[in-house]
Amino acid sequence: MRKIIFIIATLFLSIPVLTAQEKETPPEGGTPLGFTVPEKEIVNLDNGLTLVMVPYGAIPKATIRVSIATGNVHEKEDQVWLSDLMADLLEEGSLTYNAKQIADKMANMGGNLNVRVSPHHTSFNSSVLYEYTPDALTLIGDVIQNPAWPESEIDRLKNDMKRNITVSLSRPQAQASRDFFSSLYPDHPYGKVYTTEAMVDSFTIEDIKNFYNENVGAKRTTIYVAGRFNKQKVTDAVKNTFSNWKEGPEVSYPQAVANAQGSVKIIDRPDAPQSTILYGLPVANTGSEDHVALSITNSLLGGSFGSRITSNIREDKGYTYSPRSTVNNNYKTSIWYESADVTTEFTGASLEEINKEITRLQNEPPTAEELKGIQNYEAGIFVLRNSSPGGIIAQLEFIDLHELDDSYLTNRVENIHAVTPGQVQQMTKKYIDPSQMTLVVVGDKKVIQKQIQETLNTDAIKQ
Repeated sequence: MRKIIFIIATLFLSIPVLTAQEKETPPEGGTPLGFTVPEKEIVNLDNGLTLVMVPYGAIPKATIRVSIATGNVHEKEDQVWLSDLMADLLEEGSLTYNAKQIADKMANMGGNLNVRVSPHHTSFNSSVLYEYTPDALTLIGDVIQNPAWPESEIDRLKNDMKRNITVSLSRPQAQASRDFFSSLYPDHPYGKVYTTEAMVDSFTIEDIKNFYNENVGAKRTTIYVAGRFNKQKVTDAVKNTFSNWKEGPEVSYPQAVANAQGSVKIIDRPDAPQSTILYGLPVANTGSEDHVALSITNSLLGGSFGSRITSNIREDKGYTYSPRSTVNNNYKTSIWYESADVTTEFTGASLEEINKEITRLQNEPPTAEELKGIQNYEAGIFVLRNSSPGGIIAQLEFIDLHELDDSYLTNRVENIHAVTPGQVQQMTKKYIDPSQMTLVVVGDKKVIQKQIQETLNTDAIKQ
């Protein structure tokens, strides 16, 4: 035992003593390398379907995404989450195989099948051993083209959906999101974040079938395959499985114009120890020449752990644990917003500090050193996101949605490093104006209303 203690003590004595400056200054990181889009091959079928194949990596698996350009964005006012219910029912099986048989077959291929719905896409996703890629595509094609629509499952799925709504809307973050986005997009599906139990009860099998027939087809479908696979066998499987599928409608997204008229709303949560804040406004969309500079501005202002707003209200003031700003990108429309759960007594003070940081950046550009740290962080994160087959597919789907070309990806790192301190200041002046913000706060009204009125100098608060 004494010998062990002696060895440990010797090791500690051999550790070099660092100066105060060395302790405070970490070694400088290298500049992230640029990103090159892996070589891809595109096959277009006569019915409008597109196959995108990206050989990538050494792991003997292929990631598959069959992405159909429809989702919540195509729901009518009385159909909120109807596309989600359609996806749930598609997972229940085809005319050929039931849900258990599909799950067993996918498991034998080394993967599983999940169907996801977003505002813009309904996607069928799997990752399988490379030799089973053609079989997986054939099975997914059967699920998509030959749904069984089992009416026996509809009540169970609707009950699950209603339970999820109840659980979600018991949380202040969901309540804030619901009202924040409905304020910014009052007449568009982007503003309908949550459905209601009554609406779910009204959905029928016929509603689901009609939505499917009106929105799903080959012209709106892109099949992405990335990883290790046999290109010829994948191409043959897609052609054999999908060539005779109906064309369906063209890709078409209803455009939205976000409400630029700021407003303030309090959702009362009596005796809540925290206030949930969403605070933002419309900004430049992904197609704008300002998009990259704005994204770097967001990261510096509030969108990264080392950002100014985070350092202020989390590290310095201790008002909140996890504040963050985001640029929310939809089709040809984007919103910048700050979100935070803050201690109730500091609700007004938190808003004041957020506005102070915005005003400070409007009046004075960041130092080159501060900006460089943010640029390295954003460039590094971007490259890491694209270091897997699934990440590559997500980026390709993103540029397809926003009608961008490959240069958006290949030039991204270079464009990030080209942003100047002056541009960051200009973006803040041009787009992030506290006087035009929409604010939604979920909290104890009797405590926070006066704070908000005094901080924002307004009496116009919605209830």
